[in-house]
Amino acid sequence: MSTIDTEKLDMSFVEEVKNTPGGELITRCFACGTCAASCPVREFDEKFNPRRIIHMVLLGMRDEVLQSDFVWLCSGCAACQERCPQGVTITDLMMALKNIAVKHGIVHNAFAMQAAEVYRYGRLYEVGDLNDRREKIGLPRIPEEPEQIRQILDDTGVGEVAKKIIGEQESGNE
Repeated sequence: MSTIDTEKLDMSFVEEVKNTPGGELITRCFACGTCAASCPVREFDEKFNPRRIIHMVLLGMRDEVLQSDFVWLCSGCAACQERCPQGVTITDLMMALKNIAVKHGIVHNAFAMQAAEVYRYGRLYEVGDLNDRREKIGLPRIPEEPEQIRQILDDTGVGEVAKKIIGEQESGNE
């Protein structure tokens, strides 16, 4: 592990996290390690460590946290949260960190590809002939107007990421 560059620490990051829904309880953490010991993702990837992520936030390591894969690896299983002796809502905290990252235009590649599909179709897949098959068995058609979904993605900043991916895909297909 490299040395922490204290010049790059941003102490306002802790306040930003605390003021984001899901991050309110981060300062309760006393680094006992129960979260890391409970985490199924950590069993497969030693780099993922909820206690380390919390510590990095508390130190003000904004760039390192938001630009890493760490927060995007959380499976949301809540095993850490259920066992935390301080009641830190770690699963909610990871979601708060993802939301902060998105607010700053940072979206993990795996999620950016999904966002592009949702932006394009209003869902993760194209409806295609699915509506014809649904009609044959008496089911209602799936609406194919993604405008409302696009507006939500645009309002949250994810739309820009999605449009960039779509543009790259379209220019690669020409």
